[in-house]
Amino acid sequence: MGELIVKEVVTKKDLRKFIYLPSKVHKKDPEWLPPIYMDERLLFNRKKNKSYLYADAVLYLAYKDKKPVGRVMGIINRRYNEIQNEKHGRFCFMECFEDQEVAHALITVVEEWARKNGMIKMVGPLGFSDKDPQGFQIEGFEYPSFIVSATNSPYMPLLIEREGYEKKVDLVNYFIKRPEKLPEVYEKAFSRITRNNGFKIIEFKSKKELKPYIIPALELMNEAFMEIYGFVPLNDKEKLEFAERYLLIVDPKFVKLVEAEGSIIGFAIGLPDISPGIKAAKGKLFPFGILKVLRVSKRSKKLLMMLGGIKKEFRGQGVDVLMAVKMLESCIKHKMDSIDIHLVLETNTRMRAEAERVGGQIIKKFRIYQKSL
Repeated sequence: MGELIVKEVVTKKDLRKFIYLPSKVHKKDPEWLPPIYMDERLLFNRKKNKSYLYADAVLYLAYKDKKPVGRVMGIINRRYNEIQNEKHGRFCFMECFEDQEVAHALITVVEEWARKNGMIKMVGPLGFSDKDPQGFQIEGFEYPSFIVSATNSPYMPLLIEREGYEKKVDLVNYFIKRPEKLPEVYEKAFSRITRNNGFKIIEFKSKKELKPYIIPALELMNEAFMEIYGFVPLNDKEKLEFAERYLLIVDPKFVKLVEAEGSIIGFAIGLPDISPGIKAAKGKLFPFGILKVLRVSKRSKKLLMMLGGIKKEFRGQGVDVLMAVKMLESCIKHKMDSIDIHLVLETNTRMRAEAERVGGQIIKKFRIYQKSL
């Protein structure tokens, strides 16, 4: 047995080891989906990532025989804790080989850090917000991974459970086989809602048309997502950064908005699955990886539903049906084979009911854990 030590990430060299450690852990897994490394470097950059303005964070690397064998990040999201009146620390981006000793050393050091900073509970995997990968995958390893989701090995949940962690909440991933035609129940509901309400559906053909609506949609997201576990509202700078980051890969054909009384009251954003392109590019977009990603995006037959929300006072009035109908119509028109509804909280009964209404089946589960300190 080699000597095991855990060190805080301090230097640029340390950070590079931290970022690229998962590629070593998953070296023998041909199905592993790497992150987009450009995004990783931004995420862990304290000067460029605005999340560090309202959150304390620490990175640790575990070494055996002077070789990195595990990593973990600790976060105290002060903004979220204040909103929710909580004293919770978070662990996230945890990776290691199948070694309980390493897992114990990593989670222990991040627990101690959180405890010293006044926290009474640890939750995770959970990043700065729900836009980072959430939870460890616990079911559905036979299906391909997709972007913005956990890509852990099956042993990781077992390692963390042996450290006294238990379930806090699960998120599910629905797979929907695209129907040949619009379900009759949706056609009737769509006709009734458009006839009786003053709702206006907004669709797009180009990014130029879409661009002016991105910030209003993100402002609605801030309002609509406040009740969702783990969500932290974006400030004005973060909205602009988020818009610039995703405008590059978003496909306007799969963005649907609903307007009422002159303002956006609902939005749904789908994205052709670019995961095979990221895999082919090995997570490196430049200089040539972006071409592989864009090529896959144009050919992809799977749509990932990434974001969606409805203004609270308009829920239950059919806004979700309007967006679902238009999204299904676009999928049929552009010959998409399937739709993946991305990481739905198990407690989100309304969204789950809509997914199941069109034949959605749960193919993956992700679990966020908790432990009192």
